[in-house]
Amino acid sequence: MDYLRSFGSAAVSTLVQKSGLNLPFSLGAKVYSCETFWTLYDATKREDGSLVSVFEYDLTHPLNKSTIPLARNSLRKLRTIRHPDVLRYIDVVESDSAICIMTERVRPLPLALSQSSSNVPREREDWLIWGLHRISVALAFLNDSASSTHGNVRPNAIFITPSGEWKLGGFEVLSNPKDDLSVIYTMGGLMPDAMACAPPEVKKEGWSALKDVPVSAADGYALGLLLHAVFNPTHPPPPTAQPPHPPPQVSSRGAIPLSVFPSFKKLLNPNAKSRMSPKNLLDIGMAESGGEGHGFFVHNRLVKVCAGLDGFTLSSESDKASLLRTLKESASSFPPEFVSYRILPCLASALEFGGASAATIVPLVLQFGKNVAPDDYGSVVVAPLVKLFASADRGTRIALLDSLPEFVEKLDKKTVVDKIWPNLQTGFTDTVAIIREATVRAIVLLSPKLSDRILNNDLLRHLARLQSDPEASIRTNTCILIGRLGPSLGYNTKRKVLVPAFSMALRDSFVHARVAGVMAFMATAECFEIEDVASKVVPAILGATLDKEKLVRDQAFKAVELFVKRLEAHASTMPETASTEDGGDDLAVRLPGAYTQAGLVNSATGAAAALTGWAVSSLGKKLAPADMQTTISSTIEGSTLTPSINGSASPLPVTPVSPSANPVRSKGLQLGGNKAPTSTLADQVANEAGQGSSRLWNDDLIDINADEGDWSAFESAPPAVESKLASTTDGLGFGISLRPSSPIPDEWGAMASSSRPTSRSSTSRPSQISRTLSPQPRRSIVSSPLAPAFSPASSTRSTPISSPRPLPNAADNTPPTSMAGMSKEEKAAEMARRKEERRLRIEKLKEQKKSAAAAGKV
Repeated sequence: MDYLRSFGSAAVSTLVQKSGLNLPFSLGAKVYSCETFWTLYDATKREDGSLVSVFEYDLTHPLNKSTIPLARNSLRKLRTIRHPDVLRYIDVVESDSAICIMTERVRPLPLALSQSSSNVPREREDWLIWGLHRISVALAFLNDSASSTHGNVRPNAIFITPSGEWKLGGFEVLSNPKDDLSVIYTMGGLMPDAMACAPPEVKKEGWSALKDVPVSAADGYALGLLLHAVFNPTHPPPPTAQPPHPPPQVSSRGAIPLSVFPSFKKLLNPNAKSRMSPKNLLDIGMAESGGEGHGFFVHNRLVKVCAGLDGFTLSSESDKASLLRTLKESASSFPPEFVSYRILPCLASALEFGGASAATIVPLVLQFGKNVAPDDYGSVVVAPLVKLFASADRGTRIALLDSLPEFVEKLDKKTVVDKIWPNLQTGFTDTVAIIREATVRAIVLLSPKLSDRILNNDLLRHLARLQSDPEASIRTNTCILIGRLGPSLGYNTKRKVLVPAFSMALRDSFVHARVAGVMAFMATAECFEIEDVASKVVPAILGATLDKEKLVRDQAFKAVELFVKRLEAHASTMPETASTEDGGDDLAVRLPGAYTQAGLVNSATGAAAALTGWAVSSLGKKLAPADMQTTISSTIEGSTLTPSINGSASPLPVTPVSPSANPVRSKGLQLGGNKAPTSTLADQVANEAGQGSSRLWNDDLIDINADEGDWSAFESAPPAVESKLASTTDGLGFGISLRPSSPIPDEWGAMASSSRPTSRSSTSRPSQISRTLSPQPRRSIVSSPLAPAFSPASSTRSTPISSPRPLPNAADNTPPTSMAGMSKEEKAAEMARRKEERRLRIEKLKEQKKSAAAAGKV
């Protein structure tokens, strides 16, 4: 209990140590003392932490032994007398050494007067008259209802509450003439400085003289002295306080109001029987008529406000409106403590009963709250308003929600989650649309103070229902709210909720709801992953670009532009390719020009032109200069067309390109992407025949039109298979002769090359193939509708497959001789015949070439 020794008196410490009592309060700082008689301390009630005051009577002090009966009388009277204007008793701790009386938190009047000296004179005067009114009411109650004399009315016996109200205390000599334990008649003089407030009859005859005068006589005289002391705290007592007690002069009134001065003189009348009583002073002051010197209480602003607040709940609507109008007009002129602890609690209490005045009272509460000290704002303003959220009255709820912006910053997260949200969420399902809409708007302000569980679960459930609300404005505001909540939602919640919610708004029948949906997409642009922007967000908005309302269309185009710019910015940071397939390292080189950055098209016409020449043109661009010398692979997967000399197209079998095992010797059909070919196809074949005809054509060939046993043998053969030009029975044709054994050296390259897997081939346009193959006369080209086509994919892959059967030349009327059913000797003869036919055709081609060259020279 060392803290008691530091703040309290030795008597209190001794009381605690010797008695072992558990005090119901925690003693604080010393506030004031009335000599050695009693000492006032600030304290805190242990039970609930409320602020209280403690009056300590030290019974062990030598000077206080004779006044112990007065201390016990004070305790007994405080316990039994209950009145709004009397100091409120709470508890007591008694022992042989001290009496500690716990009361409401107060401070003595002398301290309050010194602290209020800097106030505006008009406001100070109103406060003093209001205080005297409260003391007059208390004394009238004691004199008339309790038939008692206070006998100690002076500044030390008046106490001020935190609200600025005056409370009557100092009951040490309070006595009833009929009470056998009355102490004023025998011990009144034991009070410190007792004669300062004694009436003339007591000064003349002693305290026992009060038995022969009205019980209010002594208190009326003391009230007059108190009136002079509070209005003129620096002046000495009036001359009438001393014999021969001359009447007060107007020149000596000081700051006493002229309306009060006539009553002041009557209170100081030396004749006890003619002296004005506190009750008479009260009646004159509350009289609304009567001329000069009347009505000084009833016209006081604080008196009128307190009277209206005390009976507010029972007043008529007109009286309530009048009071509220008065409060609003005079809000800035009330003392801060009066506003904080008198007006605001009464208004909050009135709101608990609901009523039509809620819309007026709540803004008024917040208006008064601006003058409340920051330390008290939470308990004086916020706490009552938070409690009102539990009210079922719709008028109160709508008033709170409309005024929420003015006090939401004063709310802490725990208060919102534990006290406001449980009651607030009932507004989402209210049957009145105005309540639902106001609740949605309020969430915008409260969302930063809501927990993650509420934001990502409970709240979104309510908002999902409200997106189907019958009221269009509620649906619109719900979409706006979700858009504002987007950045604060969890990662997974964003991905699951935002796009469906905004897309639903885009399908709303209300135009402004659709606009809100588009704008919500834009407001939460940073909440979407770039993949979601491309696959979900942009497709969802595109439909709004054809909305029936121009307002929606314009906003949708702005949104599309915003997201497309974001996609472009992200795409610019990506690599040109992420391909990991074979040949992927040179994919950028092999891409067709129309599909590179430099070849982007800006119109539909340009796109169509680019697509027309994509497949074949890509072939010429994909080969590097070193690759231009490689031979064509023998893999055949499709057919292509090559233009004839007269512009008509005929089928031509072409094989995909594959690097040759011996590129130096390769002089076969080649693709030239960098320059146009200078010789015809016939010239190339003739050159090949002239350079190595004996080696090229002297081996046996297998007829591709032979029986099916030859195809099965090809399909089961090893991958390394040589390809060779085959001849039809009549004219020049490109067949394929396959031999499963004894590979023949061939300048056209080998089919054994299978470095890449086969992919589907694509058909190229004739206009593109003309850049790589020289046109030939129509009659010298064998038609082959099953010839393979060139494509960027198939040109890099090779898989051994069975060769298709070529069709006979349209110019040849003799069907090819089938070798099926021939004996071995007959087959050998047939092969010899075919070799001779090929040799003759080659010689004929060489002669045609020489003739053409000679004609050119001429």
